[in-house]
This record gives sequence, C-alpha cells and structure tokens, in this order.
Amino acid sequence: MTRPVEGKVDVLEHGANQQTASRRLYLQLQAFGDCDDLKPVAGALERGRLEGVLYADASDPRGLAVLGIAEDPAFFVGRWRELLSGEPFAALRRKPELTMFGRTYASGFEADLEDWLLGRPRRTTLAPEWPWAIWYPLRRTGAFARLTPQEQGAVLKEHAVLGRMYGEADLAHDVRLACHGLDTHDNDFVIGLIGRELHPLSHLVQTMRRTAQTAEFIQTLGPFFVGHAVWRSPAP
Repeated sequence: MTRPVEGKVDVLEHGANQQTASRRLYLQLQAFGDCDDLKPVAGALERGRLEGVLYADASDPRGLAVLGIAEDPAFFVGRWRELLSGEPFAALRRKPELTMFGRTYASGFEADLEDWLLGRPRRTTLAPEWPWAIWYPLRRTGAFARLTPQEQGAVLKEHAVLGRMYGEADLAHDVRLACHGLDTHDNDFVIGLIGRELHPLSHLVQTMRRTAQTAEFIQTLGPFFVGHAVWRSPAP
C-alpha cells in the first residue's frame, strides 16, 4: 500500500518488523483457442526459457492459457510479446476477455516479505504436485474503501483465515495480485487458486461466497479460467 511519509509518496512494499522491499513479481495470464496440439506450444515455451505455466483449458477442448512470470514488467512488452506474436501462437485465436495481469503486494503483516513477494508465488504456481488452477479477477465496491481500517481488517480476516485453513490442509494455495490500473476492466485484484485436486478449489470459492467481503463488498467477480498444468518451468 502507498504510504505518505513526510510529504513524500512511499511506493515500497511493507511487511512485519519494519521490513521494506522495492522488488515484486508481475504475472500475466493469456488465453487462446483453436489449438489442436499443445506440444508445439510447450516446445515454444521451453525454447524461450521463460518462467511460467501452460494450462489446458478445462472449459474449452481446444483452449489453453499461458502464465508468464517476471520481476521486470518490460518483459511483457519484450520477450513475452515476441513469443505470443510468433508461431505457434500466431495461428491461435486469442481470448482477450480472459487476460489477467497483476503484481504481488504486501499487506504489512508478512513475516518474510521478500519470500512473500518473490518466492512463494513462484513455488505455488510452478509446483508439479499442484497442477489444477482457477484464476479470476475481482473488483470491490466503493463502500469497502469507505470503511475504517479496523472495519476493513475485520472483513479481510475472514478470507485470510479461510485461505490459511485450506492451505495448511494442502487443499488450496492462493496467489494474490494487485492490478490497480493494470486491467482493462478496472479490476482491483487477480486471484489464483492452485492445488492438487480441482474440487477443493471450487469448494473454497463456494465457501468464500458466504463471507462479508464477497457477499457485501465485491462488485464484480470473474470471468474464471479453470486449467490443468501440462508444462511449467522449473520451480525455484
């Protein structure tokens, strides 16, 4: 969160025990259709030595999505752009409605700030034992922004507790990205739910619908992309 300090704008990430960081990851999901064979796509990603994941689309038998990961956002207008403009992607039908783009961020309570921003998102998305993923954007209502910090904390705590419960049970692991100003639909966040099986990810979405944040303070949710990883770069 941006914090004013002595008249200056603070754009650092802040964790527990006065930790600060200027580094963060950017992640982008791009979806495509009309693909008859995923092997050439996986081969292009392998040859490009890019960090990311290739998903088979559970909702489209000829669909796929690629998740790109980079610390430098210039990557997405450089090597990433070149890859997605060439073969085999050039012959595919892009699905811009499923494009998602965000950055890792801190809430101020992270015990290991650098790992939260750079390490954990990589381990979660690239883990070979967690192939299933649900990705979706969301936008909160203006009413949430008008709550006091204490009220916001109480609302957010419900999701945090649920996320911790599902994670500790190895049922679902989350990747939370801020996308303020990075999304064509003005979404606030992109969420990735990653896990060993699909049902617990859907179950978590169902459970979260009963929380105050989802029931009262979410203006838009989705569209959802559901995929199964068929290729991924090596986990760190």
